[in-house]
Formats: sequence, C-alpha cells, structure tokens
Amino acid sequence: MEVQIISKEILKPSSSTPHHLRTYKLSVLDQLAPPIYTPIILIYSPASENLCKNSDHLKESFSRTLTHFYPFAGRIKDGFSVDCNDDGAEFIEARVAGDISMVLEHADINQQQQLLPCSPYGKSSKLSTDQVTMAVQVNYFNCGGVAISICIWHAVADASTLATFVNCWAAISRVPNNVIDEVVFDCTTLFPPQDLSSFSLHSFVKEDVSSEIVMKRFLFDGSRLAALRDEVGNGPSLDRPSRFIAVSTLILTAMMTVTRENEAIQINAATIAVDLRRRLKPPVPKQSIGNIFQVTIAKWPESESNELSYNGLAGKLHESIRMMNDDFIRKIHAGGGYFNLLKRAGEEARKGSNLTVFGFSSWCNFPFYETDFGWGKPLWLSPALKLNRVAIFLDTKDGEGIEAWIGLSEEDMVKFEQDPGILTYASFSASMHISFMSSGPDFLFLCVKRLICS
Repeated sequence: MEVQIISKEILKPSSSTPHHLRTYKLSVLDQLAPPIYTPIILIYSPASENLCKNSDHLKESFSRTLTHFYPFAGRIKDGFSVDCNDDGAEFIEARVAGDISMVLEHADINQQQQLLPCSPYGKSSKLSTDQVTMAVQVNYFNCGGVAISICIWHAVADASTLATFVNCWAAISRVPNNVIDEVVFDCTTLFPPQDLSSFSLHSFVKEDVSSEIVMKRFLFDGSRLAALRDEVGNGPSLDRPSRFIAVSTLILTAMMTVTRENEAIQINAATIAVDLRRRLKPPVPKQSIGNIFQVTIAKWPESESNELSYNGLAGKLHESIRMMNDDFIRKIHAGGGYFNLLKRAGEEARKGSNLTVFGFSSWCNFPFYETDFGWGKPLWLSPALKLNRVAIFLDTKDGEGIEAWIGLSEEDMVKFEQDPGILTYASFSASMHISFMSSGPDFLFLCVKRLICS
C-alpha cells in the first residue's frame, strides 16, 4: 500500500485559550499513563456523495473542536502539566493508491499503521516540547473512501477521551454551531499528582516493539460469544459473565497453555484497565478528559495455574474488577497506594522476574461507531497498536460481538492460534469480510465500487 503525503500543517484552535486556562494539570493517572500515543483509525465507505466534502471544511471543524479541547493543542511542560499555549495540533492529508478494500480484506496492523500521522510509540519515554500532543491524518483512497486517523499522547487521553473528542469533532463538522456538552478537565482533586522523577513506565513499552511482535485480530461474533458465555458461566465461581470476562477468560487460558511450554515463563496474574467514570460516587461526567482508568490485577497462586477452569478463572477476573468501587478507589489514592503498587511491579520487572503478566484493555461501549462527520458512520475501526502480551477489545459494528486485537511473539502466536478454545470460538482469518457481511447495502456497494475502480 502506497501512502503519499499531500499536505502537512499545524492547526490552532479557532479561538485563543483564555489566560486562566493556560495550564492543564496532570493527575497521577495521567502521569502513570504508558509513554505512547493513543491511536484510532476510522474507516468510511465511499457509499455517500457527502464524502467529498472539501478538506477546508474538515480543517475548520477541527480547529473549532480544539477550542473546546485546548490541552490537545498544547505541549507537555513538565511532569505535572501541559502548557495550553495554542501551539496547535498536526493535521496531515494523504492520498492512498488503491481503495479501502485493501485495508478491509487484510487485518494487517503494519499496513494500518501507514495510515497514522506518527508512530504510536513516540520518540522517547517522555513527550518532548517539540512533539505535538495530537496529530491527525486524513487518508483519501482512490475510490472515494476515507480513513481518519488520530494519535493523541496518552498522558492527556485514554480511549474514552479519544471517543469523546472524535464525536465532538464529527458533531461540529455536521453542524458548525453545534452545542458541545461541558468538558471536564481537572481531575487532580480525585487523583493528586505525585513526584515520579525516580520512576518510569518506559521499560514496559519498548521502542522496537513493532519489530518483535505480531498483532492479530480475532473476531468473536454474537452467536459464538453467546455460546462462550454459557460455557464460561457453567460453574460456581461466576454465573453469567460479561462479554469482556468471557473473552478475556478464553484468551488468558490459551496464553497460560502457551507459556507452560516454556519453563522460564509463568502466568499467574492479569492486568485489566478499568474505566472509573461510573464507579465513583458521584460519577465522573463522561466528557471528562484525561486518564480516568486504573489497572486492577487478578492474581492466583502458582499451584492453581494448571487446575483453573474457565469458570474459576472468570471468577478471579470478575472479582478483581468488582473491588474497584468508590471506597476502594478513593482509599488507594489518598495514600498514594496506586503509584506504590505500580512502582513495586516495575521493580520486580527490573529484577528479571520470570512472572509474565497478560494485559486486557476494553474499548467496548465507547461510541466510536457513532462518529459521523456528515457522510455516515464508520464502516470499521482499528486501534492500530502493537503491544506485547496485550489484548485490546472493540465492539463489532453490530454491537453484539467483540474484536480482540492480540499481541504476541511470532512463536507464541502460532501456538495460540492452535488452542482448542480459540479454534472453537474465534475467527482469525486475515479477511475482514466476515465482520462486514452484515453491513448490507454498504458492503455490496463497496464490492461494486471496487470492481469499477479496478
């Protein structure tokens, strides 16, 4: 796939940020966010004539949106704040030789990353003052399809924040004077910042990670997912698991089987990123930006690893999430306990512990599929990340299933794909057509369009 950059510029907010808002404070959750950009790629079908809106319209609506999200046009000042100086965000336009079927027919993360405005892994462990906080690339395919790709530095945005931003941008694109709900910025009263000068998460994200692992997409459609939930829920530990718990249990079980073949590695823990917005009392508004999530750890004795059933493992995952209530969250942050927990984990990792932790992050129920710039909703989307021993979950377009993007070494991935449970419940064909057959007219139009353009 050939991607040619046709324009690159820095866009500033359409209105200057007031002086009293020129400093955005980072919470401890922002400080502890992985040192990467959070990316998303939204793929739009060429089925609508409105797709031909000129680029000036997108640029103008983007600048208007930055006015509401002014930290995204700023620069990281230090470990505690962002200088909201209206320096702007990067806006790139590119032409892609071919049509979007190239992306849809091959779930190739390396190919998808060519559509991103920058590498998700940044240049260093910290965002330097010459790096933008947000970058956007609008990719125009020959047949009229568009891929809008966004990268935003993780210290100022989690996946929920990213979904909020793109939907606000889309709303302003449809109706320039659209009234945007009040955006909440300062969460430092809930999660006070700390001096992290002696601690870095950079060791958890290697800069050459993209060359070391493969990231593959596994589809759990609605019918198979229902059957999996029945099987996982068949036992005393957990009666009716959520979609997330059911798929996480299956993946974790397969990973434990793979790692047992290597005596130097053991898995008896899993980390789960938990969105805290609805778990606090009162709930934090959905439009709160930053990182409003916390990692919880599900653990079990090494002696139990070979004996855990689906149901038993699901119970441990469920319990680790259930404990993340308002009382626990406030208590652990009041004494700096969350930072100390991650610091101890980092120290163990540096000591060369043979403990391997598998991580889960769910982007399900975030309204990415509602992002309509005026030419319809996305045909498909991708997180475009490659992280080792990490699974990122997204909804399928119909909202019934789950797409899990899983990162492993090439050797482990070969074994993982042969796990009986994975073979039973997941489809991992490179072809995207499985998840788009339900798109009806849009998908048929895409097929016809491809024939016309080829």
